Amino acid sequence: MALRIGDTAPDFVADTAEGPIRFHDWIGASWAVLFSHPKDFTPVCTTELGYMAKIKPEFDKRNVKIIGISVDPIESHAKWANDIRETQGYAPNYPMIGDPELKVSKLYGMLPADAGDRSEGRTPTDNQTVRNVFVIGPDKKIKLILVYPMTTGRNFDEVLRVIDSLQLTAKHKVATPVNWKQGDDVIIAGSVSDEDARKQYPQGWKAPRPYIRIVPQPP
Repeated sequence: MALRIGDTAPDFVADTAEGPIRFHDWIGASWAVLFSHPKDFTPVCTTELGYMAKIKPEFDKRNVKIIGISVDPIESHAKWANDIRETQGYAPNYPMIGDPELKVSKLYGMLPADAGDRSEGRTPTDNQTVRNVFVIGPDKKIKLILVYPMTTGRNFDEVLRVIDSLQLTAKHKVATPVNWKQGDDVIIAGSVSDEDARKQYPQGWKAPRPYIRIVPQPP
């Protein structure tokens, strides 16, 4: 069954390049980004893993943990990390899950149940659906799902922007408009009545339509 926003992220136990984890325990009270790769030594993923390592301090500032997954075993991940460092300037500085039995990939709906139970012999094309980004909150609920084709590199700056919005809207009863970024105006959530909005925003708001109530981003 396909995972959806609002579902509890499936828990699992797995080996990573930094040791074994139980996923929910590993997340703890943090946010998390789980991003998947169809196979080690693939060109687009090599660039993605390096860039994610480069901008990891931005995720750290937001209390977001990063974890990658590829269907190959962790011994292969270690060799791939050398290539990533040499070609991208940064090696993964976050855990990389090994999924040689395809258990996590199937658990998260990235591969069908009948995909078998071995990564050995599978090509990147066989695993092309293992190109997802999941953002998971401290409540272990899925907040965002992005799915990319193999030929298109992911935009992790956009993932940071979405996390800024998710964290802001989790704290305040607001929504963020198109192309919003930190510091831009926001929209009062539709669940807030005008009466309650006047208490929270005594200075008022801009309203090009009654259902679009625009206010400065709350601190």
